[in-house]
Amino acid sequence: MATAVSRRRIPDLLSRRNGAGPSEAIECTARLGRRTKHLVRRLAPGDVAVIDHVNIDRIAAEELIATGVGVVINASPSSDGRYPNAGPLLLAQAGIVLIDAEAGDPFELLADGERVKIAGGVVLAREREVLHGHVLGVEELERRRDEQLQRVDEALAEFAENTVAHVRQETDLLTGSVEFPPTRVNFRDRHVLIVVRGDRHRRDLKALRAYVRDVRPLIVAVDGGANGVLEAGMKPDVILGDMDSAGDESLRCGAELIVHAYPDGRAPGRERLLEMGLEHTLLPAAGTSEDVAMLLAYEKGAALIVSVGAHFNLIEFLDRKRGGMSSTFLTRLRIGEKLVDAKGVSRLYNPSSPFGPLVLFLAAFTILLAIVVITSPALNDLVQLIWLKIKIQLGL
Repeated sequence: MATAVSRRRIPDLLSRRNGAGPSEAIECTARLGRRTKHLVRRLAPGDVAVIDHVNIDRIAAEELIATGVGVVINASPSSDGRYPNAGPLLLAQAGIVLIDAEAGDPFELLADGERVKIAGGVVLAREREVLHGHVLGVEELERRRDEQLQRVDEALAEFAENTVAHVRQETDLLTGSVEFPPTRVNFRDRHVLIVVRGDRHRRDLKALRAYVRDVRPLIVAVDGGANGVLEAGMKPDVILGDMDSAGDESLRCGAELIVHAYPDGRAPGRERLLEMGLEHTLLPAAGTSEDVAMLLAYEKGAALIVSVGAHFNLIEFLDRKRGGMSSTFLTRLRIGEKLVDAKGVSRLYNPSSPFGPLVLFLAAFTILLAIVVITSPALNDLVQLIWLKIKIQLGL
């Protein structure tokens, strides 16, 4: 099979190149994609994922791990030291060989679907070495993380400055100036579950099964979050985003589609829906799609907004590839107490047992039957006769 991983001995010079002892080569298929979230759809167990991802975040790492890849070759620094991103360490701890390319661009030197051999940081294709890089191990990444945690105040200061710089551009989110289009779905006085492709969103959806079953909230999936909703056996009522991460199956599931466009009306994601012939609505607004989804639910009168996979802590904010996250702060200021994180709901919500009503019914029926038998002489004699026959049959 093309995705199978085989190991063969190669000359010791490959391992000596990386300062290691003799090792075994990993032979597998290279899959190339500069956007990690797009590449993971094409990866199979044992593949080599060739990416171009500065500061691999937790979400990307978990998706790569889920595909079963054996090696990840990164054309960019997996961690540039600005802040303690969790992705590289997660990959290494999962047993995936993580290589930061040091000489040459992997996207120019390798072809998609090409068979390659890898030993240490050396990559061979077509029976010759095409590139080499630095293998990031668990010990090194743990040491880097500890050093970065000591300097996290520097990243926070830069983050705060950039966020303030963006606030003036996105004040419409706070003042309520965004014009939200009419929707088929009625949000008024409903609980709304907003699912974002984020940290452990699949795990949170599983924890919320009882809540979803009992409360039946509206489900608004933000772009790739729609894939997670379907995987959890649920169906989104609305899909909102730039439509670059949601799968074709998700987009065709019957949910109302709202394309998040730039404030000037540009909407690159609209082209895909036009090609698929899917009806949709355009929503121009500043900020991130997850923030716009929360504001949509709030402005449409939702009673409670429960977020799954959204960003709530500092490291998650820093993992985002934006200079600032002003829209996130402005959105939370506007929504206030209506916004609840899924983790809080799963801890506080006490689901009712599905067998509770049945037990109560049986208990009430038994009591009623006993009263009828006691108060009716004919039924009382019949019950005694049946009981006598049972004792005779059992030899009592």
